[in-house]
Amino acid sequence: MADILNIGIIGAGGIAQSAHMPGYASMPGFCKIKWACDANVDTANQAAAQFDVPCVTTNFWDVVNDTEVDAVSVATPNKYHWEPTVEALKSGKHVLCEKPMAMTADEARKMVRAAKESGKILQVGMNNRFTGPIQFMKSYIDEGHMGQIYYARAQALRRRGVPGWGVFIEKAKQGGGPLVDIGVHILDLTLHLMGFPKPVAASGMTWDMLGKNPEIMNPWGEYDRTKFTVEDFAVAFLRLENDAVVVLESSFMANLEGDPFQTQLFGTKAGAMVRAWGEDPIQIWTEQSRRLLDVKPAFIPTVANSHVAEVQAFVNAILEEEPSPVPPEQGLYMNAIFDAVYKSAETGAEQPVDTSY
Repeated sequence: MADILNIGIIGAGGIAQSAHMPGYASMPGFCKIKWACDANVDTANQAAAQFDVPCVTTNFWDVVNDTEVDAVSVATPNKYHWEPTVEALKSGKHVLCEKPMAMTADEARKMVRAAKESGKILQVGMNNRFTGPIQFMKSYIDEGHMGQIYYARAQALRRRGVPGWGVFIEKAKQGGGPLVDIGVHILDLTLHLMGFPKPVAASGMTWDMLGKNPEIMNPWGEYDRTKFTVEDFAVAFLRLENDAVVVLESSFMANLEGDPFQTQLFGTKAGAMVRAWGEDPIQIWTEQSRRLLDVKPAFIPTVANSHVAEVQAFVNAILEEEPSPVPPEQGLYMNAIFDAVYKSAETGAEQPVDTSY
């Protein structure tokens, strides 16, 4: 491996330019971006110009076949995650793949197997794990202060928040709506804090009651309502192998107050409301000596940019030969859960969650 890692960017659009590429640029002594690849050559050229990238292409095989490239970020639409990831791993490259890991659990299984067979790192892009509040809360829980967490209520809800860019409204390219786009973040945080017990079964319901209506405002930008083929609201009930339960709510549009992005944890020693960012992101409710206490942390470490921290963790794991900071098996859990929730919404029955690979 080179003294400085050569990085390829596959999918050089918004999330690459705002998250992945700044992350690599923050570590000039450890890595440099060699390739900017995007199906749209103008997007690739724009990214290359912004970050001083020498090589531009519209074909991901140019990046995969470059023997000087040590690692890649896959930041394409969801439909195009699995193939570049698998081929990059097969060619001996480490991969940081945006969330959700794949469109389906079957695609995710291919990715997990490729990572296992290659011995390379496959990290899933769950950047919110790297915020100060989540790192604080994870250590607090791991030290035993919450006891056994047996129930969680996770919410990633927007009153009016359909992305007016990209392919977020097209099921054929995205795989789903808010459940897979923002629900994946809060569900990952929740399971991460709970120690990631294996999911067993899921039931759920989805609706598309508002997203297609041209009369409803959308401050996130205008979009073609006729192309809206995803759900605008999803609810799931998840059973985990340790008899714990998670209830998940996620929306692009819903008539509610605010835009809650939070998880509420119920443990045998304490409960907590946890947010990845914002003012007073952690509230803890507990008891000592038969006295009920409401606790608010006085100091939470600051992380300037969780996306940059995520990329830095990826690079450091490669250089220090450590395990993936966000293991691909956990990305598979997410896709398997979503498959089960969507099938349950279609059939009206609880579905098993298949996490095998």
